Amino acid sequence: MSESFSDASGSNSQYATLMNIELQSIGIIHTPFTELKGMPIQPAGGAGVQGTVEIFSTYREGLADLGGFSHLILLYHLHRSDGYRLRVVPFMDTVERGLFATRAPKRPNPIGLSVVKLVGVEDGTLQVENLDVLDGTPLLDIKPFVPEFDAQENVRTGWLENARKRVAEKRSDERFSKEFS
Repeated sequence: MSESFSDASGSNSQYATLMNIELQSIGIIHTPFTELKGMPIQPAGGAGVQGTVEIFSTYREGLADLGGFSHLILLYHLHRSDGYRLRVVPFMDTVERGLFATRAPKRPNPIGLSVVKLVGVEDGTLQVENLDVLDGTPLLDIKPFVPEFDAQENVRTGWLENARKRVAEKRSDERFSKEFS
């Protein structure tokens, strides 16, 4: 189902539509993190943290040839996220920022992304490292990380330019939990 809407100029564009999209999880991510508070906020903060990604049997055939890659991009549903605000104070700052200039977990479409190290693939289970994901998180997709495709040159990091050096030490707090919304 889609619904057309007008853009800021008032024109009704054929490309400007709201859609309801249904996704199916392809597996479950298992990590040592059972609570949001205190977990790493990015994979750099989860350096060395090990876990597994259990792929449902229906999708296991798709794991063929994955073992040749050292790193993977995991896309997942932030299943404990509820609601969102378009302006937030991110974990890496004390200043309110636009949501889309952050990686805050409470989003209109609560999708998370992590680049993890692939340690092994066995019987439909991926052994991975460098996790920053809550245990039991539904997996939406896996893509191989390819530096020539994914790493960019001359990158600007906006307001994070100075803060990003502290990401390994930063941990999640309660600012995005249901109680503090």
